[in-house]
Amino acid sequence: MTATQVQQKYDIKDISLAPQGKQRIEWAGREMPVLRQIQERFAQEQPFAGIRISACCHVTTETAHLAIALKAGGADAVLIASNPLSTQDDVAASLVADYGIPVFALKGEDNDTYHRHVEVALDHRPNIIIDDGSDVVATLVQERQAQLSDIIGTTEETTTGIVRLRAMFKDGVLSFPAMNVNDADTKHFFDNRYGTGQSTLDGIIRATNVLLAGKNIVVAGYGWCGKGTALRSRGLGANVIVTEIDPTRALEAVMDGFRVMPMEEAAAQGDLFITVTGNKHVIRKEHFEAMRDGAIVCNSGHFDIEIDLKSLGEMATEVKQVRNFTEQYLLPSGKSVIVLGEGRLVNLAAAEGHPSAVMDMSFANQAMACEYLVKNKGSLEPGLHSIPEAVDKEIARLKLQAMGIDIDSLTAEQEIYINSWNTGT
Repeated sequence: MTATQVQQKYDIKDISLAPQGKQRIEWAGREMPVLRQIQERFAQEQPFAGIRISACCHVTTETAHLAIALKAGGADAVLIASNPLSTQDDVAASLVADYGIPVFALKGEDNDTYHRHVEVALDHRPNIIIDDGSDVVATLVQERQAQLSDIIGTTEETTTGIVRLRAMFKDGVLSFPAMNVNDADTKHFFDNRYGTGQSTLDGIIRATNVLLAGKNIVVAGYGWCGKGTALRSRGLGANVIVTEIDPTRALEAVMDGFRVMPMEEAAAQGDLFITVTGNKHVIRKEHFEAMRDGAIVCNSGHFDIEIDLKSLGEMATEVKQVRNFTEQYLLPSGKSVIVLGEGRLVNLAAAEGHPSAVMDMSFANQAMACEYLVKNKGSLEPGLHSIPEAVDKEIARLKLQAMGIDIDSLTAEQEIYINSWNTGT
């Protein structure tokens, strides 16, 4: 399938949802001034003229603005979903109908459909891959060796994806540059902390309508996503317990005022469990057995493997849906465990993902990373590359400017002092 053939096709739920999607895309744009300024510059400079981009992202109102900005810059872009439950079908419809961007994404798509869409993204013969979890890149490396010569580079949005890319590079199979968008200061400080913190609890509340004040909430993992989730949970009056494997992060959680203990101990105390580790089977059979009746379990990490749902399903005598995105597993003991969003990202399965104001910076990084790859084509070594500090700070400056906030600048005297070694104290 050629790029032209891909452009003529799409796979979405219902094209008639486009008007609703367009309205929601425009609403999100109110909170995304940085990406709007980048889009306006792209439209003038056309940095992606002749460049094919395949993007694997959560298909949300915010992602729509990234896709629109890339197209404005001349890109021949295709968008697929990075998670079966994160697609907003009306947004997908509007991108196709109103903006002419091919989208292959349906909310609730099964694994076979997801993998078929990954193949479509690669059939586009991309020069740049925008990835969320590195599934497209991994499939390219494993199954499409002949296309490696087409690749200028990739950008990666998530912690999990960065871990996978590092493993690929270590194994000698990552033969092109990869931009580490996740670790940009204007991404992980804000998206991972404030975005995940707010949107995770938004998803939980929408799915369950439970009062979080007074609950024992167990947060598994104290990276930037875990910090944000724990902080917001405490802000709503919850008693927060943190589980960790890293001694430094565990110590940080203690110093931040949270109780820290192993999951084995926390399992018997928690009312609500939130995994944000990016690892496999963080909550498993022995933990389910120790939980209180009616304990609620959800994930806000990346893949749906953090909770061992296979073991829980084998333990259960009955599984029934009790609310949208809420399933009750009845155990032989008579107790029940409640799972939200099928163990997938609860903030996207049961809510709308991160607020637009946060994704403004994350997707500004994505757009600028793509431009950086094109401008430096042929000069970047294979492997992971950080977002240049100047780009990171420019995004922060644009965000402050849009918020109407001014900051100080160094005086000439201060500039000399801070850059010298012989002026003393």
